[in-house]
Amino acid sequence: MPNVRLSGRVISEDDPSREPRAQLLYLLFAGGWNIYNSNGDRVITLSNIQEEITRSDAFVFTPGATLEELFKAVSIFVGFQTLDAKLTGKPTVILNSDGSWDPFFRLLDHLHGLGTIKQDYRDYLVSVNCPATVLEALHKASEEGFPDPGRHGGHDEDKGEIYSHESPPPQGHLGDVCVFCSASIEDPDYLADGYEIGRQLADAHYGCISGAGKTGIMGSVVQGVADAGGWAGGSNVPHIIDLEGLPDGLSAFWLRPDIYTRMEIMIERSDAFIIFPGGAGTVQEMLALLLLKEAGDPLMKGKPVIVYDRMDQSGQRFWAPLNELLRNTCVDRDAYQVVGKLEDILPAIQKGQ
Repeated sequence: MPNVRLSGRVISEDDPSREPRAQLLYLLFAGGWNIYNSNGDRVITLSNIQEEITRSDAFVFTPGATLEELFKAVSIFVGFQTLDAKLTGKPTVILNSDGSWDPFFRLLDHLHGLGTIKQDYRDYLVSVNCPATVLEALHKASEEGFPDPGRHGGHDEDKGEIYSHESPPPQGHLGDVCVFCSASIEDPDYLADGYEIGRQLADAHYGCISGAGKTGIMGSVVQGVADAGGWAGGSNVPHIIDLEGLPDGLSAFWLRPDIYTRMEIMIERSDAFIIFPGGAGTVQEMLALLLLKEAGDPLMKGKPVIVYDRMDQSGQRFWAPLNELLRNTCVDRDAYQVVGKLEDILPAIQKGQ
């Protein structure tokens, strides 16, 4: 029998998610599924999420979109985007009977409209409004499969085997700042911002850590650091390196087996974080930071998180839907700071440390 991972948990006897969860348990069992996490007591962490994905054949998300559930859902979507073989043929259904997932969907729609998400999330995350339709949605998604996300490898065929390496930071090094950002944005104004923040960090004697992608803002950030003579570190995984390539100028590189251990080493080695314009992967990384802060994890102690809510020429704020999502999820507003201008980022980091 196939395994379906049921997300969420029932907190109390008057929890509104108790009844729909009970309906889902009955329907899924009767429909021939083994239910993993039926009691809602399996906590997801960066260390175990890839294992949880591997052992599941499908995923069902319940009403009540908490920070943890949002992180898991966007992680699955990112896995589809980056051609994670562990997700092949595994459908995902979100029961949104209470509308709590709407801000999440609006954020993905917004990023799709901006072009930082090329795929339509509806092809990978199926939303339904009542428990009775979950089983049908699972079967339909299993039978129809998923469209090609439109990403193809071959960027680093000439580099041969890739290894981790590290050189020490230069004298006067004040710490390392991680920039989470898009590897797909090609707009010259955004790329110029990425290059400039890399240059500013190097000039201020900060190292810069990134996802070590060669394309988009990610590549521009590393280029800005390297051109200014700074220290640049990064982490990536083999199948994404094949999609995005590795930038030149990395002072340190940590090869990791999956995107979660990749995030973990980037978080561990950084003293502050900048959320630059990005796509679903950047949202995933932001949620991971907030989950760790919420849990009081030592990895995030004293580390500021700065969201660069860039305004485009039409007056639209890049991360406005993300800020709405976080407000609706009751995230501690002191866990991060929003700035609207590039020149405000570095002072905010220095003030927050």
